Amino acid sequence: MRSLINRNLQGKKIIILFIVTSIIYVIMLTITIPKVMSFSGGMKILDLIPTGYSPDYVNSLMGALDEEGRYAYLYNQIPLDMVYPLLFAISWCLIFVYFLQKAGIKESILFYLSFLPLLAGFFDYCENFGIISIITQYPDNPIILSQITNVFSILKSFLSTIYYISLILLLVVIGIRYISAKVKT
Repeated sequence: MRSLINRNLQGKKIIILFIVTSIIYVIMLTITIPKVMSFSGGMKILDLIPTGYSPDYVNSLMGALDEEGRYAYLYNQIPLDMVYPLLFAISWCLIFVYFLQKAGIKESILFYLSFLPLLAGFFDYCENFGIISIITQYPDNPIILSQITNVFSILKSFLSTIYYISLILLLVVIGIRYISAKVKT
């Protein structure tokens, strides 16, 4: 895995991946998610609840969405959200290793923090498959399906949060080193 990451650790490639990932994310945030939520009566869709949700919430959301909203969720939001986790995982993994390299600590144990976006992306896919199952089985939504999908949503959010905190701390270290070097010269 390390050699695969190192082979793709090129600034231009990372920037392109980041831009494509960001474009898809912006499309979801500005078009597909608002479209789905326009059917929900103000209820957040499952992808947007990082602290989790109950089976009752899932059933209420599916009912509020009605057939047209569930269709929009399944055929507008989910297809983009099946592309996004892969792009997120790859681009943010490479970004972290790129900055580790800039800090001169790429070979440290901190390298393994770059796997957090990969894990978050994996759980995002698990969440998406759970949501697909919930939508397609509605109104027959087994409680266990909602509970498992909820766990995937929480894991995705938790790992993403830990990753972003780690990245911010890494950037702070790089900033401090940069300022220290400028002060010395």
